[in-house]
Amino acid sequence: MPSTSPVRTQITNGIAWVTVNNPPVNATSTAVRRGLEEAVAQAQGARLAVLLCEGKTFIAGGDMSEFDRLPEPPHLPDVVNAIEDSRTPFIAAMHGKVLGGGFEIAMACAWRIALPGTRFGLPEVNVGLIPGAGGSQRAPRLLGMETAIEMACFGKTFPAEDLAAAGAIDAIVSGDLRQGAEAFIADLPPRPEPVSRRTVKMPSAEALSAARARIEKRARGQQSPLHNFEALQWAALPFSEGQPRERALHLKLRGSDESRALRHAFFAERAVTRPAAIARTAPREVKKVAIAGGGLMGAGIATACLGAGLEVTVIERDENAARDARERVRQLLDSALRRGRITPAEHRDRLAALHTSADHADAAGADLAIEAVFEDLAAKRAVFARLAEALDERAILATNTSYLNPEEIFAGLPNPGRCLGMHFFSPAQIMKLVEVVRLPATGAEVLSTAFALARRLGKVPVLSGICEGFIGNRMLAAYRREAEYLLADGALPHQIDAAMRGFGYAMGPFEMQDMAGLQIAWANRKRQAATRDPGERYEEISDMLCEMGRLGQRSGRGWYRYEEGSRTPLRDPQVEALIEEYSTRRAIERREFSADDIRARLLAVLANEGARIVEEGIAAGFDEVDMVQIHGYGFPRWRGGPMHHAQALGWEEISRTMRQVADESPGSWPLAEIVSSN
Repeated sequence: MPSTSPVRTQITNGIAWVTVNNPPVNATSTAVRRGLEEAVAQAQGARLAVLLCEGKTFIAGGDMSEFDRLPEPPHLPDVVNAIEDSRTPFIAAMHGKVLGGGFEIAMACAWRIALPGTRFGLPEVNVGLIPGAGGSQRAPRLLGMETAIEMACFGKTFPAEDLAAAGAIDAIVSGDLRQGAEAFIADLPPRPEPVSRRTVKMPSAEALSAARARIEKRARGQQSPLHNFEALQWAALPFSEGQPRERALHLKLRGSDESRALRHAFFAERAVTRPAAIARTAPREVKKVAIAGGGLMGAGIATACLGAGLEVTVIERDENAARDARERVRQLLDSALRRGRITPAEHRDRLAALHTSADHADAAGADLAIEAVFEDLAAKRAVFARLAEALDERAILATNTSYLNPEEIFAGLPNPGRCLGMHFFSPAQIMKLVEVVRLPATGAEVLSTAFALARRLGKVPVLSGICEGFIGNRMLAAYRREAEYLLADGALPHQIDAAMRGFGYAMGPFEMQDMAGLQIAWANRKRQAATRDPGERYEEISDMLCEMGRLGQRSGRGWYRYEEGSRTPLRDPQVEALIEEYSTRRAIERREFSADDIRARLLAVLANEGARIVEEGIAAGFDEVDMVQIHGYGFPRWRGGPMHHAQALGWEEISRTMRQVADESPGSWPLAEIVSSN
């Protein structure tokens, strides 16, 4: 009867070929660990053993679906140590990604060879953990502390070429990996000292202190980067002392709130990009994209599309604007080149694939067109009328609107099944979120194509229905509204911002408004004025700042003031006096709010609005809300998103806070069912 193990061993001419086949990423599941344990035993009769993997990658990490259960033997540290201690030495023959447990196994092998471009890392920090099978103890011994810190504390991956230069890879081989292994064996170097027995050159106390400060700054409250930093320093101890410490902390962290939140984000991110609505629908092939509008947003979308190997035509209103659009894209590509993110050849090829024009007829032949002009219904309708004339009737039409109803934008166009929203976030060449907005008429194939395109661009697409602001901006409006209620009731901008930074945001709501520009939200409030519920509390502080010309960083003044050439927000007595005078004029008795009070209220408002969006069917579930907030609005990933955070905290607590918020502003906060029932 054939073996069902994902690991098979074949001994030929004294060489044990150990092959792992555990799709999709050859994770170190219980079955793989058992198979490797058996393979080590079987290999003891051979002269050498070669460990390689089938599929697209070497072992790319652990099986996180097992992390909520008690670990089952054989445990990975025991398997890794058995490979290192094996009388028959192992060669790791690697390709694709060698991550986490995969890299721990590779470091235990006597020699390491890899195909060009193979990438290595210890990304456990991204799920709130430290390595659990000796990774934090072997990496400093093999790579040096500096590289180990980049890997373990920041989750950085390195190509095989870098590791070869550092002496951690014995050979980079081209072509067939098995043939490369055979060639390496033909000229096999002496067996080196096992990595676990090597000594570590520890950095100076000053260097370690500087590294810790950098880690703390980047972590913004996340603890696992610091846990990794601590574990790496245990490599100064004998391996027999450091490795058990590492394992104990790894197992402890599996049950931490931080790790559970990050694992939730990991799985949710993958789930939302392939929604049930497109489960059985293949996407169309997209080769050419037209983008109407070459401003900051359009140029960013164009840059992202060029990076995915697409041919891009940017359409502008006149020749001067078309030239400006090309220059904006070129500058973005220049920046990527300077930063080493693309090669000179990639820079040249992407510019060659870019076309700009003032004639909508030049969009002809595009498989998909994205409109990225300013938020004006008439302007968007006019753009699509011209695109519809130029493009094939099956070509997909996507609007990048942030707030407007896509049904009104596309009204009257032929073949409405090809129309949908693709709401990118600025800067579009960097931000990962794309809200894919489905209209009632949108075809499943069209929807599937939009999701496939977003994934090809390296984005996280999230399905949304139609409502004011879709998922993200609707929640942002609620978040900002409560922040401004807090201002009127007694808090000041810097207090609110500091409270949210303390939660893990990169910036608070008022710092964020200054960065984005206050005029965008101001224009939306003016547009909504005619339909706003007169019973809803409305505070005018933000409007007053806009009327004063305080529009944010670009104007040098917003909620804060900014010195020439600086983006550092500075408290402004004029704004604080205006807020206090406003409260007095409105007969509002100002009171103190602690940082905990501020956080609790703003997070309750986010959770309540997210729950309402799900209850209304705008979002399919809480995962979608969490991914929108993490990838589009800076919600700290290590908190898991507002809905995960609410569940972890308890909806009873959210309900108590939200009821208080609603009672203090009558008629302003409809409660979600999950809030009102707790």
